[in-house]
Amino acid sequence: MNEEIFPPPSQLEADNIPQYSVSEISGSIKRVLEGAFGRIRVRGEITEFKKYSSGHMYFSLKDEGGKIAAVIWRGVASRLKLTPENGLEVVATGKISSYGERSSYQLMVDMLDYAGEGAILARIERLRLKLAEEGIFDEAHKRPLPFLPNVIGVITSLQGAVLHDIQITLARRFSRHLIIWPVAVQGAGAAEQIAAAVEGFNIMAEKEAIPRVDLLIVARGGGSLEDLMAFNDEAVVRAVAASHIPVISAVGHETDTTLIDFVADRRAPTPTAAAEIAVPIYTDLLADLTQKQARLMGGIGKTLQQAHLRLSRMESALPDLPAILQGFRMRLDDRSHRLGLALPILIERKKTQLERSGKELIGSFQGIERNRHKVFLLHARLEGAMQGCLQLAERKYQRCSLAPSLLQMVLRHSQARLQTASSVLEATSPLAVLSRGYVAVKNISGKMVVAAKGIRAGAKLILVFADGKKTVTVQKDPAKNAQQNLEL
Repeated sequence: MNEEIFPPPSQLEADNIPQYSVSEISGSIKRVLEGAFGRIRVRGEITEFKKYSSGHMYFSLKDEGGKIAAVIWRGVASRLKLTPENGLEVVATGKISSYGERSSYQLMVDMLDYAGEGAILARIERLRLKLAEEGIFDEAHKRPLPFLPNVIGVITSLQGAVLHDIQITLARRFSRHLIIWPVAVQGAGAAEQIAAAVEGFNIMAEKEAIPRVDLLIVARGGGSLEDLMAFNDEAVVRAVAASHIPVISAVGHETDTTLIDFVADRRAPTPTAAAEIAVPIYTDLLADLTQKQARLMGGIGKTLQQAHLRLSRMESALPDLPAILQGFRMRLDDRSHRLGLALPILIERKKTQLERSGKELIGSFQGIERNRHKVFLLHARLEGAMQGCLQLAERKYQRCSLAPSLLQMVLRHSQARLQTASSVLEATSPLAVLSRGYVAVKNISGKMVVAAKGIRAGAKLILVFADGKKTVTVQKDPAKNAQQNLEL
């Protein structure tokens, strides 16, 4: 049916169709695209983003109905206001061109902008939630501000009234030494400059040759949400979080809020308020010191007065020291006089006692000599008595001595009697009886058991054998139980 409506062309008609080369077709399409569209703006969401080592960036812009390839050349990338990333909704400005070798077309971007405040706020909120999960905004990381910093570092632009307002406020309140680090506060490269300034001040604080910065103020004036995006950059937020120096953020007006406000140690609504937070008022400090000095002097005077009063009271309560000393002096003189009288008497008394003891000692020596003489006499009499006894015993022994043959006969007779007594003893010994198979029975108390009557079942008995003892338990008599059962 289709062949009938659109019949195939004849060979003549086919020969009349113009013929082009591939390069000619690609060039024609490129000229048509570039001529028809020229410079355009395209809104869409960035996807498939890739950045190569050459510096070129390739990505796609998509919406609900389509997708278009895009490229940002290296020379353009350094001038962009924002850093492309997947999921970011942007408005890309550039021109359409084709790539003949692949029969494709792409948008060559030379400018990128956020696609409205909604997209910017969504991006900021995603970054805020990400950093909040890491704990960067926690109050535990906040550092206290110094009461009176000697050196204050200011990170801001040299253009505008921000720096002038800070300088005027500090000069009016309490003049301090300022170190200014000029940066771009909006546009391409602003975030990198601000982060580098914060890190630079921290490096300066570690060098002894440079005055140590005690406080940092990051400030800029008001502006649109896009103008303040440098202070919502992740690199800036992380640099402030890693700073060892306390940081005051003063970005925009009082109603403006950026991510740096969450991570800074103190947020000021305006740059002027930041300078007011940084230092106290000199005149107020002077007046406060004067008041405290007056109160201190009054307190010291009152304390001294009270001390003098207590000292006077204690002095009046003390006894009369000269009278006390006079009394002790008199007592000392009396004791000295009495000691002078008593010492000779004491010496005379000790001398008398010594003489008496000497006489008693002489008498003791004489008594010892008399006793020694008595002992000598008793010793002589004792030796004579012992000699007499020995002579008497020797004569008695000589009378009682026996002949050897008679002594041997007496010894044999005694030995025979001993053997006879030993045989009788062995025959009547209980051990000899036990060795013939008998057993001696004792109760648990060690008493001999001579009758079975009275022994109850379960009682413990000790059986004494010839070679040892055994403990047994009495059981019921089986024969007696059987007889009782028959009787029943």
